[in-house]
Amino acid sequence: MNSASPRTLLVRGMLAGLLAGVAAFLVAYLLGESKVDAAIAIEEASAGAGHDHGGEAPVSRALQATAGLGTGVVLYGVVLYGVALGGIAALVHCFALGRIGRFGPRATAVLVTAGLWVTVTLVPFFKYPANPPAVGDPDTAARRTALYLLMIVLSALLAAGAVILGRRLAPRLGNWNASLAAGGGFAVAIGISYALLPGVNEVPAGFPAALIWDFRLASLAIQTTLWTTFGLAFGFLADRALVPTRAPKEAVQPTS
Repeated sequence: MNSASPRTLLVRGMLAGLLAGVAAFLVAYLLGESKVDAAIAIEEASAGAGHDHGGEAPVSRALQATAGLGTGVVLYGVVLYGVALGGIAALVHCFALGRIGRFGPRATAVLVTAGLWVTVTLVPFFKYPANPPAVGDPDTAARRTALYLLMIVLSALLAAGAVILGRRLAPRLGNWNASLAAGGGFAVAIGISYALLPGVNEVPAGFPAALIWDFRLASLAIQTTLWTTFGLAFGFLADRALVPTRAPKEAVQPTS
């Protein structure tokens, strides 16, 4: 890579993250809103009609579902999370390009994105899956957030260790066997982390299990859409930035 490529990839990664955030917002609106509505309806029903909350809510549910969700997801998710994700992933791509095999910019972007999806989304999801708004004790929100972030940090560190292990084993075992060994070590280390970290189970008695399952699947679909869109978009942009375009063949001049 030339010296300007990290800056170029950073800008294009942030742009791809912006596009990914927009796609995630659309999926959140189509899949997530109905689950949030159902959870809030259950919470309001369990509170009972005798509790007076001061009249009408200051922000209606219809506004939350449109302008509220749009502001929360677009401003936070797209501008902050999506763009920051794109910038970080672009820097990881700069480091990984040429170091994880003879892959071009587009293939490297897909591999890096898949690895980040597993590390940042899939691994924490199986230990601390998302819950609807009506599930969870507000007093333990800080603890639950800290545990979730700790799981992400552990997953990232273990993934980096697996990559280093795979590179060191490759000369002796070959790339394929070294990758299997490193992946197996990562899985074992994650399993140990799952066993050592405390679990969180604050689902109220009688809360519909199907609603929780649907909400968690919707949450996973949103994150998967985010990463998939980013990987495809950034792979295209990185390929355009780093792979020189082939000049068209000059027309053969007729000989006199």
